[in-house]
Amino acid sequence: MRTTITTLLLAVITVSIASDQVPAPPQTHPILLMNATIHPVSADEIHRGAILFEKGIITAIGRRVTNLPDNTETIDLLGKHVYPGMIAAASVIGLTEIGAVAVTRDFSERGEVNPNVRAEVAYHPDSEIIPVTRSNGVLLAQSCPTGGLISGTSAVMMLDGWTWETSTLKAPAGLHINWPNMGAVRSGYFRITEEEAAKRREETLKKLDTIFEEAQRYLVAKEAADQSGKIELETDLRWEAMLPVLRREIPVFMHASEVRQIESSVEWANRQNVKMVIVGGYDAWRVADLLKKYEIPVIYETVNSLPRRRWEDFDTPFTGPVKLYEAGVKYCISMGTGGASSHRNTPYEASKAASYGLPKDEAIKSVTLYAAEVLGIADKAGSLEKGKDATLMVTDGDPLEITTQVAQVYIQGKKIDMSDRHKVLYDKYKEKYRQLGKIK
Repeated sequence: MRTTITTLLLAVITVSIASDQVPAPPQTHPILLMNATIHPVSADEIHRGAILFEKGIITAIGRRVTNLPDNTETIDLLGKHVYPGMIAAASVIGLTEIGAVAVTRDFSERGEVNPNVRAEVAYHPDSEIIPVTRSNGVLLAQSCPTGGLISGTSAVMMLDGWTWETSTLKAPAGLHINWPNMGAVRSGYFRITEEEAAKRREETLKKLDTIFEEAQRYLVAKEAADQSGKIELETDLRWEAMLPVLRREIPVFMHASEVRQIESSVEWANRQNVKMVIVGGYDAWRVADLLKKYEIPVIYETVNSLPRRRWEDFDTPFTGPVKLYEAGVKYCISMGTGGASSHRNTPYEASKAASYGLPKDEAIKSVTLYAAEVLGIADKAGSLEKGKDATLMVTDGDPLEITTQVAQVYIQGKKIDMSDRHKVLYDKYKEKYRQLGKIK
């Protein structure tokens, strides 16, 4: 009986968190958006320009587009703006729904070493968070596993699709490692001394080195087996997942924020000869010369936050992006992996950085083109260019302004349903007060 009740409760929870929206069908005919201000991001804006896309791919963009294919749908967007879709780097979108309900949190596995965890497999395309996020122009998301020492591999997901397979744009995007704390913890429940912190750190880093040594030996053995054609090597899914990292095909996304964390993780990555991206990066601007020297990008998290040290200026987190920009470090801006629902506010993180010195065009790039470059998808997304995916948004103004409304979005040319749970509830309670005579 208890098992039956539990099963029924889980079924009710699953149904209650599923979105009612139907994923859009593939683009069936060419679409021309005309008379809009086109913002390619990678080039100057085009006033009263046009953009043509077919089969999900941008085929023409410019002041005028002629020689239209047969059956082209023409949409006049006079007074509107067209931007590339924004990208939520370092998120847990699709991996969590309700923080208080354990069965909806699928972003962290048990154990410390899980390189074989694949975020895209756990991605929930019916999440209610997805329509809300894309309604604000965020159309792609890097869904990341968290927890442990090696969390697993992330994937870049399109925020529309029937299944995780049809939603995946790139997988794996990279391997996620949580770099250990480099000092004592003097406040909070997990308070530890310098000596204890040093001991834990040494144990963790020794464990990490051992893991990569074993994975490297597995790579050597696998290559030898492949060359001989006679040796049978027992497959180890953990080390298989790490092969693209060892071959420098994908980076390690190193979650590190404090100066000593960043410095030591860079030294470790150079020693292991792996590509890396800093995730978090609160203190990244303090070691900008080091990051620039080794061409290490930064996913700068939570611009709109409080200083982490008593002696820091109030605007320390706000000015991080402009300092990285001025130092010549590749970067992008993210809401971080602390929660999925907050990524609908991605454009406002960029606008906060813009209000504290980051040039306006750099701010929009930080959540479009630069994010695509950091995630290795700049050949498909991040800007409006011929040959790239038609993943874009139509707005009535600057998307970094809170008052701007996103009128329509397209993901690989598919026209996306713009309704979401927030809008449904808004309409519901608006009607309530209309019936009460409070509003007209």
